[in-house]
Amino acid sequence: MAGSVRRPEQTGPPELFYNEAEARKYTQNSRIMEIQSQMSERAVELLCLPEDQPCFLLDVGCGSGLSGEYITEQGHHWVGIDISPAMLEVALEREAEGDLILGDMGQGIPFRPGAFDGCISISALQWLCNADKKTHNPPRRLFCFFSTLYSALARGARAVLQIYPENAQQLELITAQAMRAGFTGGMVVDYPNSSKAKKFFLCLFAGVSGLLPKALGEETAEEEASHHVSFTNQRARLKQARGKSVKKSRDWILEKKERRRRQGKEVRPDTKFSGRKRRPHF
Repeated sequence: MAGSVRRPEQTGPPELFYNEAEARKYTQNSRIMEIQSQMSERAVELLCLPEDQPCFLLDVGCGSGLSGEYITEQGHHWVGIDISPAMLEVALEREAEGDLILGDMGQGIPFRPGAFDGCISISALQWLCNADKKTHNPPRRLFCFFSTLYSALARGARAVLQIYPENAQQLELITAQAMRAGFTGGMVVDYPNSSKAKKFFLCLFAGVSGLLPKALGEETAEEEASHHVSFTNQRARLKQARGKSVKKSRDWILEKKERRRRQGKEVRPDTKFSGRKRRPHF
């Protein structure tokens, strides 16, 4: 029966669920990687960041660094926090360019006030709605997270948190604690009439009130198709306008190495062989 299928957050603490085997799926399962990347792209889009300057972003529940990879491709800098050592280990193997922190978001965001220009989170927030330990109080942990996140964001910044709510009561619990912490905003639900494509994004404003972005897929089927096409085409045009290099090309590799040098990281010197495709060995 479909109703007997347990949600991941009902099986136990996230640091145990996201073990080494689960973490590997985020480098080997192309469907998981594609969905994660699409939601990350949509979350960053909903932040409405300025296009003419790099921003400093927080990725809550950064996992294997897939979201951070997209943030980096857009020319921004980021810090990621996650409770799973196995997921962070995968992020290190993927050479994620953001700084990584092992931490429990339910215990608060450990950064100085006004540090970030925005925050995204993909598929993480709903874990705070469960009490995995006797000391866990979901409303208190949610409020601790939202209040410290509010402090860590620059005034006028946004936080976009993609979640998989279990029911209406869970949605109400989450939004109530966010508003109690000082945020304004609300829920943006993309493709509300589709059971598979439906996605919930909690879009929050810190210090100012703003209009919620328009959700995708609120039109008729015909309009929805044309809207989706224009949405993807617009993204493609933006990437072309910004001169983004094709991933894994020589230019892409040189740009990545230069960013790492600016971050003070040790990088191999550029040579004529950098980015050169190698013949397979048999």
